[in-house]
Amino acid sequence: MPQSPQLLRRLLRAKDRMDAASHEAWSVARLAQVSAVSAAHFARSFKQAFGLPPHRYLLARRIERAAALLRDTGLPVTEIAYRTGWQSLGTFGRVFRDITGRNPGDLREREQAALPMPVPECVARAVRRPDLKTAVSEKRRAQAAARMAHQSKEAT
Repeated sequence: MPQSPQLLRRLLRAKDRMDAASHEAWSVARLAQVSAVSAAHFARSFKQAFGLPPHRYLLARRIERAAALLRDTGLPVTEIAYRTGWQSLGTFGRVFRDITGRNPGDLREREQAALPMPVPECVARAVRRPDLKTAVSEKRRAQAAARMAHQSKEAT
């Protein structure tokens, strides 16, 4: 069912707020208040409109911003974690690795060693955007299952 233009404008208002201040704590209740709809309706409508639940969208923005800071600055990883809204360095590192496949320090080394590409910034950002089509916990379960299958093959 297509969403009304008024609802889409309200959802975009919340999305824009998350984009502008991804380092802040954005609960579904707070985002729903920005959009002037109920929390349940907001969560459902946001996922329908943008393809991701609000929490995953926020995670993607935070990881995207952290990757840009790692690539473009010399800030310590701890400072980058706190600037991008993480309260725990351990959680930041684990989620960053789960989403990007690399530790923050490894990503920094690889990105800084790569030659600059002559492509528009919007294209470079789109390529670097984290893939959050599946939940982090789902990715962990799939990786654990793959490890178990590999170990059982080695045992035989």
